[in-house]
Amino acid sequence: MKKITLVFLLIACTGFAQKQLPDLTLKSVEGHNISLKNDFSEKDKFYIFSFWATWCAPCINELDELNEIQDEWKKTLNLEIIAVSTDDARTQKRVNPLVNGKGWDFKVVLDSNQDFKRAMSIVNIPYTIVVKNGVIVHIQNGYVPGSEVELFEKLKTL
Repeated sequence: MKKITLVFLLIACTGFAQKQLPDLTLKSVEGHNISLKNDFSEKDKFYIFSFWATWCAPCINELDELNEIQDEWKKTLNLEIIAVSTDDARTQKRVNPLVNGKGWDFKVVLDSNQDFKRAMSIVNIPYTIVVKNGVIVHIQNGYVPGSEVELFEKLKTL
């Protein structure tokens, strides 16, 4: 029992709470360079990075929900949603048509080499990281309908 408690405490203490946003440059779907450190650095603003891929149905469902409710959330919180496509060279050509077809009203960036995903030690998507003042303040792994409500409630407490 003591070993299990110790392992849990070690994991809890080495968690994401103090992890900084990595200093990486990605491309937007429009082809512009996006610096994670410089372009997402407004003081006291929440940046919600949602990692997804065109072949991931739960990811697309989450982004659809976030798109629907983001205007309502913005009435309460200063936030920006960034969809981080982890599609590789084989599937990246599907990103623009899917984004255009969905009409998502947030930034979409390409993590084609999965540098951002690797820097965050992400194994599975969907995966959501919330950053405030350059520090990761919340992580949500996976998506089920309704988890966006939990995310909003969590953001209101941060």
